[in-house]
Amino acid sequence: METFLLISETLSQWMIPLVILGVALAAKYRDVPMYESFVTGAKEGFNVVVMIIPYLVAILFVIKVFLASGLFEDVRWMAARGLGSIGLEAAAESLELMPLALTRPLSGGAAQGVFVDLIQPQENGGRFGPDSYIGNTASLMMGSTETTFYVLSVYFGSIGIKRFRHTLPACLIADAAGLCAALFFGWLLFT
Repeated sequence: METFLLISETLSQWMIPLVILGVALAAKYRDVPMYESFVTGAKEGFNVVVMIIPYLVAILFVIKVFLASGLFEDVRWMAARGLGSIGLEAAAESLELMPLALTRPLSGGAAQGVFVDLIQPQENGGRFGPDSYIGNTASLMMGSTETTFYVLSVYFGSIGIKRFRHTLPACLIADAAGLCAALFFGWLLFT
């Protein structure tokens, strides 16, 4: 087991440099001008960034409004009251994850802030800590969901598509499935 861990750690340290070397060797083999291609790609990337800035500003504005309004706290309080009234007081602890679940599809940065607040050790003024049920389940949620609205805004906005049609419902269903799986496995493994 120790040999396996040593080999996997060594491979993980060298994987990215080996992939970059492989790309450079493939480009050399095919006579692709690497530096010129890199500069061209960087210019195109800069133009895409300039094009999507309005979408990003709109998303960040909406997230800040919801966080500042206290909407997440009010929804969590009402849901805890509802669960308590039907005898599911134990499930009320999972409602601490609601701000993360509602923020994650909107913005990775905002979700990261909520996540850090949840896993901050209690001795540092945090609420739960990284090894708690909430901390572990929040980690599962961060890994099993995507920043759906951000990704759709960036990718679709960069090519000029304004209507998402079937993409948005499919992505939200996938996010809901990821959240449910994270809650189930969090309950299964960490309670």
